[in-house]
Amino acid sequence: MKTGDPELMREINRFHILDLIRRHGPISRVELCARGELSSTTVSAITGALIEDGIIQPVAVGGIHEPTRGRPRVMLQLNPVAARVVGLRVGPHGIAVTVTDFRGEILASLELPVRVRRQSVPVVSDLAEDAVRRAVVEAGLTLKSIDSVCATVPGIVEYGTGLVRLSPIFSEADVVFGEALSSRLGVPAIVESDANALALAEHWFGSCRDMSDFAVVSLEQAIGLGVLHGGQLFRGVHGLSHDIGAMVIGRQADGRLLRLIDLASEQAVLCGFEADPSMRDAVHAGLGLRHAVERLRSDGVDVAPVRDVVEQAGHAIGIAVANIVTLFAPPRIVLSGALLHLGAALTDAIARGFSEAVAEPLARSTTMSFDPPRAGARLGQGAAAVALCELYGSPWNTTGPVRPAA
Repeated sequence: MKTGDPELMREINRFHILDLIRRHGPISRVELCARGELSSTTVSAITGALIEDGIIQPVAVGGIHEPTRGRPRVMLQLNPVAARVVGLRVGPHGIAVTVTDFRGEILASLELPVRVRRQSVPVVSDLAEDAVRRAVVEAGLTLKSIDSVCATVPGIVEYGTGLVRLSPIFSEADVVFGEALSSRLGVPAIVESDANALALAEHWFGSCRDMSDFAVVSLEQAIGLGVLHGGQLFRGVHGLSHDIGAMVIGRQADGRLLRLIDLASEQAVLCGFEADPSMRDAVHAGLGLRHAVERLRSDGVDVAPVRDVVEQAGHAIGIAVANIVTLFAPPRIVLSGALLHLGAALTDAIARGFSEAVAEPLARSTTMSFDPPRAGARLGQGAAAVALCELYGSPWNTTGPVRPAA
């Protein structure tokens, strides 16, 4: 990469080297030069400074020697105690917390089932605070040893300011959630969308670990889109996350615009079963999706209407995914989220809708995969990865975490 700013170039190279060490460590300086296409002088200078700052650590590997020397080769890896972060996922049916070290290794995690959507913003903030404090204690740490907290929510989030523009979690818009968390915990707080956190979770821990360009679609109460380009999350103006639920896919019978969320969100699918009294009770108890899955697996005569609703949702999702591929042409697009619990009835319909709508040669250039529905801990890992990327000092980040008031 060419740039007229030497300081920016050093920051870019530093981040690149750190990311290579994270993904491939323990790794030698020789391999860093080869993978990063950097000179030995650049790699030595940057790794030397990182070792001095305690961000990475050298490890002598016995039995592996330098080609021209008799001493063991020195390998480099991230220093696990360089930072500790907390990933917090706030969902409509529960809160999940994950505490990790600088390598992303989990130190503690917990999940609390609670109907978050019924609570006010201060109550949700209090519940999140209690969950974080408990997880930190279970990790054998204190809040003073935590460098950053990242909370994820479904919907549209303004990264850096901690402002939740729109989310099914909150009844009102423009919730200053980052500031609420930071003031309660006394720790810098980041707020990110579920979809962006899932994209980083895939990049750090999942099927896209060795890919720098891909997209993730999160299928839950909101329908989020996370795009990784050049190893970095692609964000909109002011750091806004992408929610594709408002994508127009047609018109309704009365002439109103038909949007993806009208057919394909968790709430829309469950509303298709509202004539069933048992489903209404299950939805009220936060168990609607589980009830729908059980109905799909049954052999009863009433399963056909359930399958029709699910297949309609899947077909709409497939068309939306084809539109995303048309815009970005990623080598891989991963679908994830709780809606995938609906199984083959949904995924087969997605595949059909995608096949019908995607154009050649994009159909041969992009692979679509379904990530098994993850527990909240996986989203917590993704949230922790967002926080760690902030600590890495990515030169592309233009905003930082919300810090506690003095």
